[in-house]
Amino acid sequence: MQWIKEQGYEFIEGGVCAAGGFAANGCNCGLNPDPGKNDLGLIFSAECCNAAAVYTTNKVKAAPIYVTKEHLEASGNCARAVIVNSKNANAGTPDGLVKAQKMCELAAGQLGISPKEVLVASTGVIGQELPVERIEAHIAELADGLSAENHEKAATAIMTTDTVKKEVAVSFELGGKVCRLGGMAKGSGMIHPNMATTLNFVTTDAVVPVQVLQQALDETVKVTYNCLSVDGDTSTNDMVLILANGMAGNEPLEAGGEAYQIFQKALYLVLVNLTRMLAADGEGATKLLECTCKGAPDWDTAITVAKSVIRSPLVKTAMFGADANCGRILCAVGYAQAEFETDRVSVVLASSKGEIEVCHDGMGIAFSEERAAEILAEDEIQICVDLNQGHASAKAWGCDLTYDYVKINADYRS
Repeated sequence: MQWIKEQGYEFIEGGVCAAGGFAANGCNCGLNPDPGKNDLGLIFSAECCNAAAVYTTNKVKAAPIYVTKEHLEASGNCARAVIVNSKNANAGTPDGLVKAQKMCELAAGQLGISPKEVLVASTGVIGQELPVERIEAHIAELADGLSAENHEKAATAIMTTDTVKKEVAVSFELGGKVCRLGGMAKGSGMIHPNMATTLNFVTTDAVVPVQVLQQALDETVKVTYNCLSVDGDTSTNDMVLILANGMAGNEPLEAGGEAYQIFQKALYLVLVNLTRMLAADGEGATKLLECTCKGAPDWDTAITVAKSVIRSPLVKTAMFGADANCGRILCAVGYAQAEFETDRVSVVLASSKGEIEVCHDGMGIAFSEERAAEILAEDEIQICVDLNQGHASAKAWGCDLTYDYVKINADYRS
């Protein structure tokens, strides 16, 4: 997968531990029957962090969502640790809140901090009770293994149907101070957010006040995670958390200033590349799809059209079959909930093999099917929709829809 890069920002190793003062670990506690796969993770900061979060809009919310919200409200948006498990969502069960709180207490006991300073997340099967005693039996092992080098163990602990771990980190300067920002994410299915998507944990050693941190997260999520769709389902457990421990020693950021713009760009680079990784690893996917809608009268129109195309099952299956069916793309453009003239729309399909126009002025045009199939055979496809009615543009990301998506979800609980 190609990285989205920006001058002045260096991609570095370390994931969620790239920022100074953070440690992590992961282990298998028995939630995953395969002892070679981690299912329990922990992130810890040497200093108390300012924290910001966004959550799923699903009305059915998992217990960890409520407990995390409660702890942030009680602590004034300060936190030092995150404990997370996979294989069990701790959602839709009568004792979920008790067990989510218990996970925080277990971590706090090992770390010597208040349970209110611990945030919690879960992912996995919904509606099954969480055997928290398995977590209790391994919490000492998890805490004892905390180190900056164990970021990968934490990143693999949150994987469910993911086929690869997802980590991104960058370094940058704020007022002459070197700062770092990194994150890890999980997600392969049940991805169709209107905040948030999947589980995503981001850390930074920059000094960022809580309100500024929340603003930066809200603004960046709008153009990254909220522009991602794999299958049209929004999970009960989705959240994005960002922790800032201030150990880089820069001057505190103020919203709207130059330093804020530098920080937000760093956050964007991490989140947009995680978003693309999530899209590329959609359940059963073989292709990353990126839809760009340009020439729109405003950003809201552009993103509405781009999302409409990227989430269309017919477009997704056409891309799987390397079929340049412009009718499916036009159809998805046409039912987007936005106002524009359809008789000025053009569509270009592109990849590393080149590009080909398949629609002009709202009508399908003649093109080489052989050339189109060659372009669509690549594993990264760009769908370029030009409304020719303004200067606004937006991007959305997704993946193709394959036979394996059905198989994975038909066998999910087994």
